[in-house]
Amino acid sequence: MRTVTLIPGDGVGPELTSAARRVVEASGVKIAWEVVTAGETAMPEHGTPLPPAVLESIRKNKVALKGPMSTPLGTGFRSVNVALRKEFSLYAGIRPCASMEGIRTPFADVDLVIVRENLEDLYAGLERQVDKDTCESIRLITREGSRRIAHAAFEYAAMNARRKVTIVHKANILKLTDGLFLETARDAAKDWPQIAVEDRIVDNMAQQLVLRPQDYDVLLCPNLYGDILSDLCAALVGGLGVAPGANLGREIAIFEAVHGSAPSFKGQDKLNPTALILTACMMLDHLHEAPAAERIRRAVRKVIAEGKVVTGDLGGTASTTSFTDAVIAGLR
Repeated sequence: MRTVTLIPGDGVGPELTSAARRVVEASGVKIAWEVVTAGETAMPEHGTPLPPAVLESIRKNKVALKGPMSTPLGTGFRSVNVALRKEFSLYAGIRPCASMEGIRTPFADVDLVIVRENLEDLYAGLERQVDKDTCESIRLITREGSRRIAHAAFEYAAMNARRKVTIVHKANILKLTDGLFLETARDAAKDWPQIAVEDRIVDNMAQQLVLRPQDYDVLLCPNLYGDILSDLCAALVGGLGVAPGANLGREIAIFEAVHGSAPSFKGQDKLNPTALILTACMMLDHLHEAPAAERIRRAVRKVIAEGKVVTGDLGGTASTTSFTDAVIAGLR
């Protein structure tokens, strides 16, 4: 039996992680869940959103399933998500976005994967106030960081039978930072001659995604562009409620959905757990439980395609619990 760290998170996080946990357990995979508290819910007891026990649990178990966490805007503590990525060098953010039957969108054949560099760019947090009217932020791009994420993108493409990697950049304006990212990614592509490679300027990439998303496959992005485009791509397939995600390092992996904590919906049993259930499937793939992961994905797709027990974002009236029950019934 494998032990996995479970971080319920804030807002609707506990409800959604509970749904994902129930589905994983119904699949028959034996997991011992080590539940730890982080985020806003940890502040009253621990005085920090990221208590040492959380880090110790993840470091010991190597794998974590994490619910969404709130981050104060403008003031307060920095993002726990960013802190975890830095603490464990989770340099690769993997965010698949695929169309599903039963979800009404302009396109029916979207199958994209965003591979996002997680540690550098403006998210390095190198900010300072120059004077009372001026602040500045340093954009950090390194050759090693770019090489590492480029290799991750091409390796993912090769292992998952993907046809093409598109490098996203703004090297026409940011000639040094994005120039280095583009140059390094092109050089890395030489190790995978079987994978087609191209590049797109980020603003053109956004336009292409809303015009012809079916023309694209794996998108290799620096941190900021990957964050923005992954939300755009999620919208193409039904929204953040169906968008899973993973943060991968050399030894440790933390799996979390793309969406936020939606605190205004806390305790209402209303929101779609699909994103976190599919995120748990990515975790099962990582744990070499691919058959169980695929069974869960089929059950989710079946429930959504039937359209009888779906949540409000998908045009239905089902609760989080009833949707989860339907997926579990599909597994059986």
